[in-house]
This record gives sequence, structure tokens and C-alpha cells, in this order.
Amino acid sequence: MKVAVAAESEVGEPRVAATPETIRKMIGLGAEIAIEPGAGIKSGILDTDYAAAGAAIATEATHGADIVLKVRRPQATELSRLKKGAIVIAIMDPYGNEPALRAMAAAGVTAFAMELLPRITRAQTMDVLSSQANLAGYRAVIDAAAEYARALPMMMTAAGTVPAAKVFVMGAGVAGLQAIATARRLGAVVTATDVRPAAKEQVESLGAKFVAVEDEEFKAAETAAGYAKEMSKEYQAKQAALVAEHIKKQDIVITTALIPGRPAPRLVSNAMVASMRPGSVIVDLAVERGGNVEGVAADKVVEVGGVKIVGYRNVPGRLAATASSMYAKNLFAFLEILIDKKTKALAVNWDDDIVKATVLTRDGAIVHPNFQPKSAA
Repeated sequence: MKVAVAAESEVGEPRVAATPETIRKMIGLGAEIAIEPGAGIKSGILDTDYAAAGAAIATEATHGADIVLKVRRPQATELSRLKKGAIVIAIMDPYGNEPALRAMAAAGVTAFAMELLPRITRAQTMDVLSSQANLAGYRAVIDAAAEYARALPMMMTAAGTVPAAKVFVMGAGVAGLQAIATARRLGAVVTATDVRPAAKEQVESLGAKFVAVEDEEFKAAETAAGYAKEMSKEYQAKQAALVAEHIKKQDIVITTALIPGRPAPRLVSNAMVASMRPGSVIVDLAVERGGNVEGVAADKVVEVGGVKIVGYRNVPGRLAATASSMYAKNLFAFLEILIDKKTKALAVNWDDDIVKATVLTRDGAIVHPNFQPKSAA
């Protein structure tokens, strides 16, 4: 069983899909590991570190590999180097990228999308969305603090008292909750909002104040899988009015709202930005899906009327070493369910709930029900 770890070809992707720790564990499962030269350098992992863990360093590592581990889905040039039937495990970003899915199917690879993992107990150790979003929430606060020209905690000094910064987190999923916790640790006064009723208790447990229109629609605003539902226009208007009034008084705003398979909802308008004091900072974590903030620009810090709007893509990649370590552990946990530990050979159970939820392409076809061609639906 040959496992290859590819160097990421996408510009601006510093993460890697394996670490020396997970290399040793995969060898324990019976795998032969080959890694493309320089694959881990941007995450602080040298080729010699991989070699010491038992991996071979090979320019053509993916050629003939049974399993290929990546961070991002393979590009066309990478697909041409993979054998038919090879398993590719990565963050595939399948929504709105049907041509890429067709290309993987045409190449004959079996593609697994890590972001489609079901929210079940067995899959928690494999949950790449949570591990990476957790880091994004932390980094968002660090980036905001770096751009904010004042201190975050209250300071009582001989020269007078410095008031604590007011931080407002929009969206209390994994990223939002980590942002709340980080801002609190740095001494800010934190408020947060979310359309999911369960979020209120989570926000308050971290010491932040919850801000939302809590009507009947709000009480039913969560899917069975734990994701936020898209709200009605009427609710959106009421919530926007409440948020607009609240945002005027904030020093830092962090937006984290994403709905799977859809463009990011617009939460902060130009008018809201204009209402904030000069020197305020907004960090938009949804910029890769269009952004929550009007006027945000990908990979830029835009200043509008003295308010800075931070729009970095791939925020987990700004903590590449930690992000790679966590992502590699997620991938190893997933790989374990595909391998028979007794025979130390690939033994994919196609009826496994996790396998069925994540497999995108197999035997030359797109097999995931969410991405079937419309004519076949």
C-alpha cells in the first residue's frame, strides 16, 4: 500500500497533509510513504524530518500511489500523474466547482472530500472544518489586534485608565466561539450574535453577551445537522436593524458566517461600516465565499473612512505549522477507517456512513448525490 503526500500547487497554500508524527503512524498501518520534495517547508517541516520518520522523498511521489493525501483538491496537471483508481483525500471545495469534479471523475480517481464529513461522534477526530475553523477564529482576533491602534484590555496606569476594547463576533460556530474565547483572554469586552438558538448558551458560557432578535423564527433556526438555516427577509431586516445599532459602538467586529454550498450572507453593509468610529477594525473570515462585509477585498486590508476591513483568505494557513499538524491528524483518523489493520491493506467499506458522505467520484463517475448532473437527478 503506497501513500503519497503531495506538495501543494495552489498559490498561497502553505499547509501540508502529513507530519512526521502521522508518517510514523501510517507506517504502523503498513503503508509505504513517499513525499514530494519541499512539501512541508512552509509549515516548518524539512525533508530530513520526513526522512527521519521513515518516508522516502521523491519528485514523482504520486506516480503509482494507491492513496494521495493533499490539503487542496488536485489540479489538472496533478491528476494526469495519478493512476486510475487512486484514492485522493483532501479539502475538495466541491460546491460551485462541477468542472473540477468532472475532471477528477474523468481521471478515474476516487476522491474523498474531508469537508463533507457527517456530524457524528465517530467523525469528530476527522473534522477538518472544526480543526481549521478553530485556528481561523483565533487568528482573526490576532489580526484584528494587530490592525487596531489601541490596547485590547483595560489598563489602569499612573497616566490614567485605558478602556477595554469592545469586540463583536458575528456567527458563533467553531470559529466564532474561538474568537470570543481569544478576545476575552486578551481582555476585551465581547458580544456575539448567531441565528442558532443553541449558540446563546455557548456564547454566554464564554463570558460574552448574546445579541439577537429572539422571536419564533429564531427558535427554529437550526438544521438537524447543527448548521444555521437561511432566515426569512423579515427576520434578516429585524436582525440587521439590531446589529446596525450595536455595531456603531464596537471597536472590532469579526464576521464568521457561512452556509454550506451558498455564497456567504452579507451581514455588514457600507452604512454600518460608515457608522463605526475611525480606527475600528473589521475582520471578515468568509471572504473566500464572497464575504460577509460589503467592501471587503480578498487578501487585502481596505480602509474605508478610517475603518480597516481585513479580508485574508486561508486564515488557518496563516498558522501553517499548527494548521498542518491538526489537519494531518484529521487525515490519519480518516485513513484508519479505510485500512484493514490485520492485513494492513486497503479495505474500503463503501456502506460506511462516513465513506458514503465523503466520496465524490468513483469508477469514472461523480457518485455523491449532492453533485449529480441535473439530468441524472
